[in-house]
Amino acid sequence: MPVVLISGGSGLIGTNLTRHLIERNYEVIILSRNKEKVSKKPKISYAHWDIKSEQVDEIAIRKATHIVHLAGAGVMEKRWREKYKNEIVESRTKSADLLIRSLQKLNHKVECFVSASAIGWYGEDPAPFKRSEGFIESDPPEDSFLGETCRLWEGSVSPVEDMGIRLVKLRTGIVLSNDGGAYKEYVGPLKFGIAPILGGGKQVVSWIHIEDICRMYIYALENTEMEGSYNAVAPHPVSQKKLILEAADAIKNKFYIPVHVPPFLLKLALGDRSTEVLKSATVSDIKIKLSGFTFLYPSLQAAINELTKKNNSAS
Repeated sequence: MPVVLISGGSGLIGTNLTRHLIERNYEVIILSRNKEKVSKKPKISYAHWDIKSEQVDEIAIRKATHIVHLAGAGVMEKRWREKYKNEIVESRTKSADLLIRSLQKLNHKVECFVSASAIGWYGEDPAPFKRSEGFIESDPPEDSFLGETCRLWEGSVSPVEDMGIRLVKLRTGIVLSNDGGAYKEYVGPLKFGIAPILGGGKQVVSWIHIEDICRMYIYALENTEMEGSYNAVAPHPVSQKKLILEAADAIKNKFYIPVHVPPFLLKLALGDRSTEVLKSATVSDIKIKLSGFTFLYPSLQAAINELTKKNNSAS
């Protein structure tokens, strides 16, 4: 039985990915800082690690056939003061260093290492954007905090290639899920009949449904032809205005009021993070499609309808 070792397994993607892996008969080991954590579910276990003390369960490393590296402090969780910016970077790079050093010193069976990255690698869409498909994987990182974070993040996992381990890096867009992330924040005000349009609302959002990003991770694990960086985004990026109004139509059936939130209010509420919610980033999915991956939810309408249906069923 293949064994996937996951860092960051308690996050939005990690939780859903674990469910998908179990359904496909993988065994999953989730790295946790809690030494006492025990799983009640078959095929799922926990292994202790501590990045600060540079300790990781060696048995888990030896047992793994694949590693998925998702660990990292939430980019939008707190204001970007210097201390938290350092935490954002180091939670990704130092955790990768610990995994890689463990692989270097231990006998192991790891065949593939799949690491999260983000479309924060890219900057603002240039005006005009001369390339119709948007940003592609060979484009350089933006000279910004998130661009540099992604560069360091991807660089921190690159040594696994020198060990003959296949490395895949998924630059993930905005994940649409009822369980958390940006989409839940977008649609939260709809409870009060308000559809928030951020700034002018024209900024392009490159998104992906939670089911598709999980399927993409598994595809990367299983497709031995995949190597290097791939944009993990759906085929049809949309404006933020279109995203929220499509969601509002599905959730509130026209019973809502569109409200523009001016940039200065976003700046007051979010600080430097406001640049990310106002940034237009058109990102291409061509490379992942050429690898043979197919999307369950290629259109925004299909994605939102599924999320709305699932949310109504859970209510």
